[in-house]
Amino acid sequence: MNDASAHPDDPHYVNRSGWLRAAVLGANDGIVSVSSLVVGVAAADPGPRPVLIAGIAGLVAGAMSMAAGEYVSVSSQSDVEQADIERERRALSETPEAELEELIEIYEGRGLSRPTAEAVAKELTERDALEAHIRDELGLSEVHTANPLQAALASGATFSVAAAIPVLAAILAPGSAIIPVVLIVTIFALAILGALGAIAGAAPIAPAVIRVVGWGVFAMVVTAVIGWLFGVSV
Repeated sequence: MNDASAHPDDPHYVNRSGWLRAAVLGANDGIVSVSSLVVGVAAADPGPRPVLIAGIAGLVAGAMSMAAGEYVSVSSQSDVEQADIERERRALSETPEAELEELIEIYEGRGLSRPTAEAVAKELTERDALEAHIRDELGLSEVHTANPLQAALASGATFSVAAAIPVLAAILAPGSAIIPVVLIVTIFALAILGALGAIAGAAPIAPAVIRVVGWGVFAMVVTAVIGWLFGVSV
């Protein structure tokens, strides 16, 4: 598809949506899940060894799980997209007139008059009929097309980096202060993550920070309570 932009010096931030979603998801899950794991284990057994083992195990397993999960799920999305594209390719070969009429009706539905819709549909069909149908009928573009490998790498990498934060905090904290240190460091890390995600997507910072920190703290509190109540790691 055409990569040309009407204003290349001021790109749309939606172009980042594919990898940014996976990166933020991976980083958020890395901080929250491993912090919750560390806090839950420390609540049941504050000894440094079980906390360290649980944190490292959570980091490694979580990173692999996130990368594999993103790859599988986004691959499924990509398979669906490719199947639809193949159906459009066959339809254009077998019933080109019907497909042209379908394109005309799409443009009419968007507010163009019949003559204008016909002119636009015919010109785009002559240029690249499949591209026109992929974009305007299926709603796909290079920005929104699924990229499994990109999502897997972004999610796995950011999970690993983010999960290392609570693990390091637990390692460096005194044995009697693991839980408060991990909580404080995690809240700070979540606030930075929310701000960076908002900046990368040119979104308001405050709502993003509140959303990320709020849900992260909730997850850790629930896990810590379970650890205290049952005296077991979760």
